Amino acid sequence: MLRIGLSGGIGAGKSTVSATFSELGGIVVDGDVIAREVVEPGTEGLAQLVDAFGAQILHEDGALNRPALAAIAFSDEQKRQTLNGIVHPLVAHRRSELIAAAAEDAVIVEDIPLLVESGMAPMFPLVVIVHADEDLRVKRLIEYRGFTEEDARARIAAQATVEQRRAVADVWLDNSGTANRLVEESRALWHERILPFAHNIHENTCARSAPALVPYDPAWPDQTRRILARLSTACGHRAVRVDHIGSTAVSGLDAKDVIDVQVTVASLEVADELSEVLTPVGYVRQPITEDVGKPDARSTVAEFDHSDDNALWRKRIHCSADPGRPTNVHLRVDGWPNQQFALLFVDWLRANPDAQSDYLALKRRVAADGYPTTGAYAEAKEPWFLDAYRRAWEWADTTGWRP
Repeated sequence: MLRIGLSGGIGAGKSTVSATFSELGGIVVDGDVIAREVVEPGTEGLAQLVDAFGAQILHEDGALNRPALAAIAFSDEQKRQTLNGIVHPLVAHRRSELIAAAAEDAVIVEDIPLLVESGMAPMFPLVVIVHADEDLRVKRLIEYRGFTEEDARARIAAQATVEQRRAVADVWLDNSGTANRLVEESRALWHERILPFAHNIHENTCARSAPALVPYDPAWPDQTRRILARLSTACGHRAVRVDHIGSTAVSGLDAKDVIDVQVTVASLEVADELSEVLTPVGYVRQPITEDVGKPDARSTVAEFDHSDDNALWRKRIHCSADPGRPTNVHLRVDGWPNQQFALLFVDWLRANPDAQSDYLALKRRVAADGYPTTGAYAEAKEPWFLDAYRRAWEWADTTGWRP
């Protein structure tokens, strides 16, 4: 099952995207629909709202008067939080019931108006945000939904900012044009990214990228922040730390367009347990179980057993099934040589322009030789890494580096 988080500000056009995904076979769990359902006459939700805001929020027939509730609840922050505190748990419970009833291979599109405000974005393997400029949204709300301009701007101001939405968006759909254009973009997203993503999860397959160098992408840090948030949420307390590692973590360095992340765990048993939570958020397990060991392995752990150095280079690895963001997730044990070196290597490169230039020259030579797979590309670099391991630890000893 692939779960997509869909959101956008009021009047942005989220319903158009939701309807398009539904037509294409997605199972849409609509937060607005559920939010209305849980406060219908006779429900626990409506009773709680009346207790909080008074009977003036009701029509004469006992149904909820939404404009009256909005006028009260959106008048200040505390009242808005009270409203959310009542409705959000009820909506979440009903959403869980609907998802549990879906087929195991379904693509679930969770249409959540307050996805950003509720902090739910890291729970989803893919977050799609629909956006339009405020003035255009106000115009739509007045024309199609009968808002006054004052009410429209108040509702917009009470929601997440554009910057907050961009921070969580894996996909940003701009709806400043026509509805037909938005439908076309939504269809393309479904066929080119969402369906392949779902297929890869079902088949336990990685999203592949060619082992080709590309110039440093300024978007990598923001993409990585979303990945780190997603992994931290999924792993919870079982992750000692989650770090951006590898070439894309070094600003300005050409690299393969693959994000590498290290999840530090207390043991390989914990790493194995995490397989159950990583697949649902889009990271499928791969058969690789160790890194290439280095002579004279080093660690910052005080007591370090050298009786089986090869064992201390073991790990687990997952990779993203999302074709739009190839990612490797390395699960390594806290204090083991491979876990330490992954952190050291990035800091060493950042602090040493000469080492960075040396590494870039190596990457360019290897790429020019045309290695056809990522594995072959990595293996060709390994002789250089043997010396880099020694040089990096010499730098660590000189500077007093600690992870």
